[in-house]
Amino acid sequence: MNARHEGASDNDARPYNNLLRRLNAADYALIAPHLSQEDATANDLLYAPGDDVNTVHFPCGPSLATFLVANEDGRDVETILVGREGAVGGIVSQGFLPAYSRIRVKFGGPFARLAIGKLDAAKAKSKTLSNVFARYADCMLAQTFQSTACNAIHSIEQRTAKWIVSAMERTDADNNVPLTHEQLATLLGVGRSYTSRVIQTLKAEGILETRRGSILVRNPDALKARACLCNKSVKNHFEEVLRGVYPTEEAASG
Repeated sequence: MNARHEGASDNDARPYNNLLRRLNAADYALIAPHLSQEDATANDLLYAPGDDVNTVHFPCGPSLATFLVANEDGRDVETILVGREGAVGGIVSQGFLPAYSRIRVKFGGPFARLAIGKLDAAKAKSKTLSNVFARYADCMLAQTFQSTACNAIHSIEQRTAKWIVSAMERTDADNNVPLTHEQLATLLGVGRSYTSRVIQTLKAEGILETRRGSILVRNPDALKARACLCNKSVKNHFEEVLRGVYPTEEAASG
Protein backbone atom coordinates (compact mmCIF):
# COMPACT_ATOMS: atom_id res chain seq x y z
CA MET A 1 0.00 0.00 0.00
CA ASN A 2 1.29 3.40 -0.88
CA ALA A 3 2.01 5.74 2.00
CA ARG A 4 2.13 9.52 1.90
CA HIS A 5 4.17 11.90 4.03
CA GLU A 6 2.04 13.98 6.41
CA GLY A 7 4.49 15.65 8.74
CA ALA A 8 5.69 12.89 11.05
CA SER A 9 8.86 10.88 10.44
CA ASP A 10 7.28 7.47 11.03
CA ASN A 11 4.24 8.23 8.88
CA ASP A 12 6.05 7.10 5.74
CA ALA A 13 5.66 3.53 6.99
CA ARG A 14 1.98 3.88 7.88
CA PRO A 15 -1.03 3.31 5.63
CA TYR A 16 -2.30 6.51 4.02
CA ASN A 17 -5.16 6.89 6.47
CA ASN A 18 -5.34 10.10 8.49
CA LEU A 19 -6.85 8.47 11.57
CA LEU A 20 -4.00 5.95 11.78
CA ARG A 21 -1.49 8.75 11.16
CA ARG A 22 -3.05 10.77 13.97
CA LEU A 23 -1.98 8.16 16.54
CA ASN A 24 1.20 8.76 18.50
CA ALA A 25 4.07 6.34 17.94
CA ALA A 26 3.42 4.28 21.07
CA ASP A 27 -0.28 3.85 20.31
CA TYR A 28 0.34 2.96 16.68
CA ALA A 29 2.88 0.35 17.78
CA LEU A 30 0.14 -1.42 19.76
CA ILE A 31 -1.90 -2.11 16.62
CA ALA A 32 0.69 -2.08 13.82
CA PRO A 33 1.54 -5.82 14.06
CA HIS A 34 -2.14 -6.68 13.63
CA LEU A 35 -2.91 -4.47 10.62
CA SER A 36 -3.38 -6.15 7.27
CA GLN A 37 -3.40 -4.26 3.99
CA GLU A 38 -5.21 -5.14 0.79
CA ASP A 39 -7.01 -3.60 -2.15
CA ALA A 40 -10.78 -3.54 -2.51
CA THR A 41 -12.88 -2.88 -5.58
CA ALA A 42 -15.95 -0.66 -5.95
CA ASN A 43 -19.16 -2.28 -4.62
CA ASP A 44 -17.34 -4.82 -2.46
CA LEU A 45 -19.59 -5.56 0.52
CA LEU A 46 -17.95 -4.93 3.90
CA TYR A 47 -21.03 -5.55 6.06
CA ALA A 48 -24.66 -6.48 5.47
CA PRO A 49 -27.38 -5.72 8.04
CA GLY A 50 -27.20 -8.31 10.80
CA ASP A 51 -23.58 -9.30 10.18
CA ASP A 52 -21.32 -9.60 13.21
CA VAL A 53 -18.99 -6.60 13.21
CA ASN A 54 -15.57 -8.10 13.83
CA THR A 55 -13.20 -6.01 11.69
CA VAL A 56 -12.40 -2.31 11.41
CA HIS A 57 -11.77 -1.16 7.84
CA PHE A 58 -9.60 1.94 7.27
CA PRO A 59 -9.97 3.45 3.77
CA CYS A 60 -6.59 4.64 2.49
CA GLY A 61 -5.69 7.17 -0.18
CA PRO A 62 -8.60 7.63 -2.62
CA SER A 63 -10.65 4.73 -1.22
CA LEU A 64 -14.15 5.46 0.03
CA ALA A 65 -16.69 3.43 1.98
CA THR A 66 -20.38 4.24 2.19
CA PHE A 67 -23.21 3.48 4.61
CA LEU A 68 -26.52 2.48 3.01
CA VAL A 69 -29.87 2.11 4.75
CA ALA A 70 -32.52 -0.12 3.16
CA ASN A 71 -36.04 1.23 2.66
CA GLU A 72 -39.40 -0.47 2.23
CA ASP A 73 -39.46 0.29 -1.49
CA GLY A 74 -36.34 -1.78 -1.99
CA ARG A 75 -33.95 1.13 -2.50
CA ASP A 76 -30.79 1.67 -0.49
CA VAL A 77 -30.19 5.29 0.53
CA GLU A 78 -26.65 6.37 1.28
CA THR A 79 -26.13 8.31 4.48
CA ILE A 80 -22.43 9.18 4.80
CA LEU A 81 -19.14 8.64 3.00
CA VAL A 82 -16.03 7.64 4.92
CA GLY A 83 -12.59 8.12 3.40
CA ARG A 84 -9.06 8.39 4.66
CA GLU A 85 -10.23 10.52 7.59
CA GLY A 86 -11.68 7.54 9.39
CA ALA A 87 -12.80 3.95 9.55
CA VAL A 88 -15.92 1.80 9.40
CA GLY A 89 -16.98 -1.17 11.48
CA GLY A 90 -17.17 -1.20 15.26
CA ILE A 91 -16.24 2.45 15.77
CA VAL A 92 -19.41 3.61 17.49
CA SER A 93 -20.56 0.27 18.93
CA GLN A 94 -17.04 -1.03 19.69
CA GLY A 95 -17.78 -4.07 17.60
CA PHE A 96 -19.19 -7.56 18.21
CA LEU A 97 -22.71 -6.27 17.56
CA PRO A 98 -24.81 -6.83 14.43
CA ALA A 99 -24.41 -4.25 11.69
CA TYR A 100 -27.46 -2.04 11.22
CA SER A 101 -26.71 -0.70 7.75
CA ARG A 102 -25.07 -2.03 4.64
CA ILE A 103 -21.48 -0.86 4.21
CA ARG A 104 -19.93 -1.03 0.76
CA VAL A 105 -16.78 0.14 -0.92
CA LYS A 106 -17.72 3.23 -2.92
CA PHE A 107 -14.38 3.93 -4.59
CA GLY A 108 -11.96 1.04 -4.86
CA GLY A 109 -8.42 1.17 -3.56
CA PRO A 110 -6.31 0.20 -0.56
CA PHE A 111 -7.81 -0.59 2.84
CA ALA A 112 -6.11 -1.39 6.13
CA ARG A 113 -7.92 -3.97 8.29
CA LEU A 114 -7.80 -4.57 12.03
CA ALA A 115 -9.64 -7.19 14.07
CA ILE A 116 -11.97 -5.63 16.66
CA GLY A 117 -10.48 -7.83 19.40
CA LYS A 118 -6.99 -6.47 18.70
CA LEU A 119 -8.24 -2.89 18.74
CA ASP A 120 -10.11 -3.40 22.01
CA ALA A 121 -7.02 -4.97 23.60
CA ALA A 122 -4.94 -1.98 22.50
CA LYS A 123 -7.54 0.46 23.86
CA ALA A 124 -7.41 -1.33 27.23
CA LYS A 125 -3.66 -0.64 27.34
CA SER A 126 -3.81 3.00 26.28
CA LYS A 127 -6.23 5.72 27.32
CA THR A 128 -4.89 8.02 24.60
CA LEU A 129 -5.62 5.44 21.90
CA SER A 130 -9.11 4.89 23.27
CA ASN A 131 -9.63 8.64 23.35
CA VAL A 132 -8.72 9.09 19.68
CA PHE A 133 -11.27 6.50 18.59
CA ALA A 134 -13.92 7.90 20.94
CA ARG A 135 -13.36 11.32 19.40
CA TYR A 136 -13.64 9.88 15.91
CA ALA A 137 -16.91 8.17 16.87
CA ASP A 138 -18.20 11.59 17.93
CA CYS A 139 -17.18 13.05 14.56
CA MET A 140 -18.89 10.22 12.70
CA LEU A 141 -22.12 10.81 14.62
CA ALA A 142 -21.91 14.53 13.87
CA GLN A 143 -21.50 13.69 10.17
CA THR A 144 -24.59 11.45 10.33
CA PHE A 145 -26.65 14.12 12.08
CA GLN A 146 -25.60 16.72 9.52
CA SER A 147 -26.51 14.41 6.65
CA THR A 148 -29.98 13.90 8.12
CA ALA A 149 -30.53 17.65 8.42
CA CYS A 150 -29.16 18.23 4.92
CA ASN A 151 -31.61 15.79 3.36
CA ALA A 152 -34.49 17.56 5.10
CA ILE A 153 -33.78 21.19 4.24
CA HIS A 154 -31.50 21.54 1.23
CA SER A 155 -32.30 21.43 -2.48
CA ILE A 156 -31.24 18.63 -4.82
CA GLU A 157 -28.80 21.03 -6.50
CA GLN A 158 -27.19 21.97 -3.18
CA ARG A 159 -26.92 18.34 -2.14
CA THR A 160 -25.57 17.27 -5.53
CA ALA A 161 -22.80 19.84 -5.27
CA LYS A 162 -22.14 18.85 -1.65
CA TRP A 163 -21.73 15.13 -2.42
CA ILE A 164 -19.42 15.78 -5.37
CA VAL A 165 -17.29 18.15 -3.29
CA SER A 166 -17.24 15.64 -0.42
CA ALA A 167 -16.04 12.87 -2.74
CA MET A 168 -13.55 15.17 -4.46
CA GLU A 169 -11.93 16.14 -1.17
CA ARG A 170 -11.12 12.52 -0.46
CA THR A 171 -9.49 11.68 -3.80
CA ASP A 172 -6.17 12.60 -5.40
CA ALA A 173 -7.33 12.36 -9.00
CA ASP A 174 -7.15 15.98 -10.22
CA ASN A 175 -10.84 16.62 -9.59
CA ASN A 176 -11.89 13.53 -11.54
CA VAL A 177 -14.46 11.86 -9.29
CA PRO A 178 -15.50 8.29 -10.16
CA LEU A 179 -19.24 8.87 -9.64
CA THR A 180 -21.91 7.77 -12.11
CA HIS A 181 -25.36 9.38 -12.38
CA GLU A 182 -26.83 6.27 -10.79
CA GLN A 183 -24.44 6.38 -7.84
CA LEU A 184 -25.09 10.07 -7.32
CA ALA A 185 -28.84 9.43 -7.36
CA THR A 186 -28.35 6.83 -4.62
CA LEU A 187 -26.39 9.33 -2.56
CA LEU A 188 -29.20 11.83 -2.96
CA GLY A 189 -32.02 9.33 -2.43
CA VAL A 190 -33.80 10.48 -5.62
CA GLY A 191 -34.51 9.10 -9.08
CA ARG A 192 -31.79 9.18 -11.70
CA SER A 193 -33.76 11.67 -13.84
CA TYR A 194 -33.60 14.33 -11.10
CA THR A 195 -29.86 13.92 -10.78
CA SER A 196 -29.36 14.03 -14.54
CA ARG A 197 -31.19 17.36 -14.80
CA VAL A 198 -28.98 18.94 -12.15
CA ILE A 199 -25.84 17.54 -13.77
CA GLN A 200 -26.90 18.92 -17.16
CA THR A 201 -27.35 22.38 -15.62
CA LEU A 202 -23.88 22.26 -14.03
CA LYS A 203 -22.41 21.08 -17.34
CA ALA A 204 -24.07 23.93 -19.24
CA GLU A 205 -22.50 26.41 -16.83
CA GLY A 206 -19.02 24.93 -17.34
CA ILE A 207 -18.73 23.75 -13.74
CA LEU A 208 -18.21 20.09 -14.58
CA GLU A 209 -18.06 17.52 -17.33
CA THR A 210 -19.24 13.95 -17.36
CA ARG A 211 -17.11 11.10 -18.59
CA ARG A 212 -17.77 7.40 -18.74
CA GLY A 213 -18.14 6.39 -15.09
CA SER A 214 -16.86 9.67 -13.66
CA ILE A 215 -17.39 13.41 -13.19
CA LEU A 216 -14.63 15.92 -13.97
CA VAL A 217 -14.92 19.11 -11.93
CA ARG A 218 -13.80 22.04 -14.09
CA ASN A 219 -14.55 24.82 -11.62
CA PRO A 220 -14.23 23.62 -8.00
CA ASP A 221 -14.87 27.08 -6.56
CA ALA A 222 -18.14 27.45 -8.45
CA LEU A 223 -19.20 23.97 -7.39
CA LYS A 224 -18.47 24.74 -3.73
CA ALA A 225 -20.47 27.96 -4.05
CA ARG A 226 -23.48 25.90 -5.19
CA ALA A 227 -23.16 23.46 -2.29
CA CYS A 228 -24.79 23.86 1.09
CA LEU A 229 -22.59 24.48 4.12
CA CYS A 230 -22.94 20.95 5.52
CA ASN A 231 -19.44 19.86 4.51
CA LYS A 232 -17.99 22.95 6.17
CA SER A 233 -19.92 22.25 9.37
CA VAL A 234 -18.60 18.69 9.48
CA LYS A 235 -15.04 19.86 8.78
CA ASN A 236 -15.24 22.43 11.55
CA HIS A 237 -16.36 19.80 14.03
CA PHE A 238 -13.56 17.46 12.97
CA GLU A 239 -11.05 20.26 13.46
CA GLU A 240 -12.32 21.00 16.95
CA VAL A 241 -12.52 17.38 18.07
CA LEU A 242 -9.76 15.67 16.09
CA ARG A 243 -7.60 18.26 14.38
CA GLY A 244 -5.70 17.22 11.26
CA VAL A 245 -7.78 14.15 10.42
CA TYR A 246 -10.34 15.51 7.93
CA PRO A 247 -8.87 15.53 4.39
CA THR A 248 -7.66 18.89 3.12
CA GLU A 249 -5.98 20.09 -0.06
CA GLU A 250 -2.86 20.82 1.98
CA ALA A 251 -2.70 17.26 3.29
CA ALA A 252 -3.29 15.82 -0.16
CA SER A 253 -0.38 17.76 -1.61
CA GLY A 254 1.96 17.05 1.26
